[in-house]
Amino acid sequence: MIQYFYENITASVDQKYITWLQNIILSEQKKIGEIHYIFCDDDYLLKVNQDYLQHDYYTDIITFDYVKGKTISGEIFVSLQRISDNASTLFKDYEEELRRVLAHGILHLCGYKDKSEEEEIEMRNKEDYYLNTYSE
Repeated sequence: MIQYFYENITASVDQKYITWLQNIILSEQKKIGEIHYIFCDDDYLLKVNQDYLQHDYYTDIITFDYVKGKTISGEIFVSLQRISDNASTLFKDYEEELRRVLAHGILHLCGYKDKSEEEEIEMRNKEDYYLNTYSE
């Protein structure tokens, strides 16, 4: 089950993405467990980054992996403020950038990494593939 939660923000994210995210999991031959998206602002996510990862910088997403076998579970923290800023900087549509980040978190839970250049290319290819499967 995928659920949304909100911290330090009044904005909300449309529930319409949940079915699409579930389809990504199923397409990767995984099972859907408990997945919580926690939408927040930059300051909230910076504190999570500092407290749990000892990183002192802003980011758009942090994924905590609670996967067991093929059952995908985890907490995915997303800064809507950072997504908005990134969309402007990259000249992208906000909703498209949001979907990219939402998929990115799910792909991490499915086992994809992005630390090396090769891993990052594979992650981007997967993101692009699943972005192209989204329809309203």
